[in-house]
Amino acid sequence: MAFTNNAMRALFLLALVCAAQAGGKKDDAKKDDAGGDAKGGSCPGGTCDITKLGASGDGKTDSTKALQEAWASACGGSGKNTILIPKGDYLTGPLNYTGPCKGDVTIQVDGNLLASTDLSLYKGNWIEILRVENLVITGKGTLDGQGPSVWSKNSCAKKYDCKILPNSLVLDFITKGEVSGITLLNSKFFHMNVFQCKDVVIKDVTVTAPGDSPNTDGIHMGDSSGISIVNTVIGVGDDCISIGPGSTKINITGVTCGPGHGISIGSLGRYKDEKDVTDVSVKDCTLKKSTNGLRIKAYEDAASVLTASKIHYENVKMEDVANPIIIDMKYCPNKICTSSGASKVTVKDVSFKNITGTSSTPEAVSLLCSDKIPCSGVTMDSVNVEYSGKNNKTMAVCKNAKVTATASLKELECA
Repeated sequence: MAFTNNAMRALFLLALVCAAQAGGKKDDAKKDDAGGDAKGGSCPGGTCDITKLGASGDGKTDSTKALQEAWASACGGSGKNTILIPKGDYLTGPLNYTGPCKGDVTIQVDGNLLASTDLSLYKGNWIEILRVENLVITGKGTLDGQGPSVWSKNSCAKKYDCKILPNSLVLDFITKGEVSGITLLNSKFFHMNVFQCKDVVIKDVTVTAPGDSPNTDGIHMGDSSGISIVNTVIGVGDDCISIGPGSTKINITGVTCGPGHGISIGSLGRYKDEKDVTDVSVKDCTLKKSTNGLRIKAYEDAASVLTASKIHYENVKMEDVANPIIIDMKYCPNKICTSSGASKVTVKDVSFKNITGTSSTPEAVSLLCSDKIPCSGVTMDSVNVEYSGKNNKTMAVCKNAKVTATASLKELECA
């Protein structure tokens, strides 16, 4: 599930302007209080240990100030600098990490960060990192959004203009970044949101939330290029991965998804001025008991004219997955949108190769395309997914789709 980032952007631009206007000696004093250059002061040797700045690992004491000071020192230091989060449980409110930085920053997460459950503290997201190059977030620790305490306040299934709860980790305008090893747990909303980033690798990450938790997408991206998600395990209450408008050169390899709503492109066309999605590769993945498998979704009453193209799926195993392959050009979640209209989204050049396993629904393949803009260039090679239930047969349902099948679907044909 995807929401607009415009409101988020406005808040941060306002914050930056206010900070700039403060200026002068007061800013200098604050920099000195935060530790100054990361090579000295509170961060000797370029390592900013948050416990040396006052953070307490008891899971109860607010460590927000120490975490903000660690960023000020690390980002303000030349060369390579590290924010060290040692073993322990550190309670924190919203963290705003803004660049550009003088050098390269690594956030070493060995302990666990616990997001405050007091929603009045949040004006946007929990951890937001903005305009940084060569960022690394790594370790065996956990970012715990503590979502169960606030999920009941989520009303987005009922109305579009719902209040958006805080996303856990948001990367904005990051160039050449890496997120590795960490666990993201029970986010209040999306676990990770990647916006206008370039050349970011997400690898060996675990994302976990109950299958019925609302809008807890694993990793969402939009308006980004060169994003790779590798050897990552995701089980959540919404899309394991959602590839939003403006995404190009996306590589997803070795991902395990389930529970969740699958690996999705979209939703597309909800907002005006959305950009194309192109050059997406999904390979060597496994989906387990998810409510969708490989999905492309777009609103029929789309507000934007855009194209999703050059999309390739290969070597994907389904284990009791509902709707293993689905292109849904009439996407209308929770029936709170218009389910008919003049489609403006084009889907073309989509290939499926060596897709195997079992489906929990008779429809192993559903290509539900628009009669005004049919799907074109869809190819299926060695697609062998069988219905695992009884008293029905495996089916392919295809509407307004031009499909070329080779050694695929056994005896199934698209109507």
